Amino acid sequence: MNLTNFVTSFVFLSFVFPTWSYDRVTGESFASRSEVIAANGMVATSQPLATQVALDILKQGGNAIDAAIAANAMLGLVEPTGSGIGGDLFAIVWDAKTMKLYGLNASGRSPKSLTLEHFQLQGLDKIPAYGPLPVSVPGAVDGWFELHQKFGNLPMTTLLSPSIEYAKNGFPVSELIAHYMQSSVPKLAKFPGFKETYMPNGKAPVKGQIFTNKDLAVTYEKIATGGRDAFYKGDIAQSIAAYMEKQGGFLSYEDLASHTSDWVEPVSANYKGYDVWELPPNGQGIAALQILNILENYDIQDMGYGSEQYIHTFVEAKKLAFEDRAKYYADPNFNNIPVAQLISKQYAKKRSLLIDNNKAAKRFDAGLNDGDTIYLTTADKEGNMVSLIQSNYRGMGSGMTPTGLGFVLQDRGELFSLEPGHNNVYAPNKRPFHTIIPAFVTRNGQPWLSFGVMGGGTQPQMHAQIITNLIDFGMNLQEAGDAPRMLHSGSSQPTGTKMSDSGKVHLESGFAPHVRRNLIQKGHILQDSVGNYGGYQAIMRDLETGVYFGASESRKDGQAAGY
Repeated sequence: MNLTNFVTSFVFLSFVFPTWSYDRVTGESFASRSEVIAANGMVATSQPLATQVALDILKQGGNAIDAAIAANAMLGLVEPTGSGIGGDLFAIVWDAKTMKLYGLNASGRSPKSLTLEHFQLQGLDKIPAYGPLPVSVPGAVDGWFELHQKFGNLPMTTLLSPSIEYAKNGFPVSELIAHYMQSSVPKLAKFPGFKETYMPNGKAPVKGQIFTNKDLAVTYEKIATGGRDAFYKGDIAQSIAAYMEKQGGFLSYEDLASHTSDWVEPVSANYKGYDVWELPPNGQGIAALQILNILENYDIQDMGYGSEQYIHTFVEAKKLAFEDRAKYYADPNFNNIPVAQLISKQYAKKRSLLIDNNKAAKRFDAGLNDGDTIYLTTADKEGNMVSLIQSNYRGMGSGMTPTGLGFVLQDRGELFSLEPGHNNVYAPNKRPFHTIIPAFVTRNGQPWLSFGVMGGGTQPQMHAQIITNLIDFGMNLQEAGDAPRMLHSGSSQPTGTKMSDSGKVHLESGFAPHVRRNLIQKGHILQDSVGNYGGYQAIMRDLETGVYFGASESRKDGQAAGY
């Protein structure tokens, strides 16, 4: 085609299809791809190899719970920068037989021999991020077996077999995981066991390098054949305890042997006809419900996605919810937490009256008087669905890498407060405040959406944004995750750290310049940041046909796949 014909064709097409050159046929301009759609099963995880392992389990006759366990085990191998059996786990399960949601809190507790006085004698006002002091009991393995015992179908040997083979024979490290492993080296390489496990030839793996973890393969084999007691009462527990004692830590064999998970009732708030479900504290899930309850007092749809008024209202609602989070969220076995009041519509209405539509608040007081992660979701042909999140905290965790086991212990204990009288103050055998939260949405008592967004303390903000993207702004499942995100940092923390100013608003690329300018005029402090906007996976179920829609995070390595 010569230049004259090309120009003529361009003009003709521009006249007939005036937006052809910049609109996507399949969705919004920011959408990375269309949704994945399948009828028999769906898996969405943060790593393609884990997605494929879980999909294979479904095809072998496993259910959504089996697939979730297999995927989580695989992620502990291929994504050690955000997960592993040294960490904790939370899950929400929709059981098709009973037509009911079940919540699992598989988070561990602090060592029984470590006291608040120890930190005080050390002159510490904050628990260190790395080393032996922030280590709490890892709850993930017990979580697997609780899920499996209640809902599982295939034997655990089948579920862990793919991860064992990959650990023995190796897998190519992705660009993103290589980056995170390399950035962990300066912080963690000094701790015994870390180099031997994660730095073959003295260096962290690079993109495309085949990485093996034979120690983890042996550990998984022991768990597969010996059950949860192989981890908590067998030689794995003895190895962990011996290592921790040698490093001056407090986590003991008795701490591991006495560990239990808890089945809990999920809690919900209705947002414009949809019931959004989260788990109660010690996690922060109800903060998402508090944000949504406040937003329901505004015409969010009329404000428009990406408008300064929507962003302003969202940020102010977040500030209100997070002040309550800082004061009240903690281990319910140590505190009487007013969950019902915090997530009530009446309370949200009262709190929303504090928002000035034209001015950013410097701070709010709590209302009542008185890092990285992995997320995955699975669904099967029977209609079972799993929303599961699992983490070491701070990426690869504490750096404590027990000899010969192939994993790092979490540093979740860093999130305790050392402030006497605080709900989340450190105490022996206590669960710390937790950032990782799975979510679920039902409509008229039917399962509609299983989703989560990785991202440490920012997760409630992102949960609320996904819901408003879907319900208020009419985005499809992939668009809802791909849409540019906003985050607010600076609220008071459950560790006791106070907010000194209005904090900062972080806007991902994609928001208009005039929106940024108008937010500044309202008193918001804007700060650009890169790479801190989480990692999203979701499965939506068509309420009429039962067909599944899957979506995964374009900012990370995630993949959704079905059959």
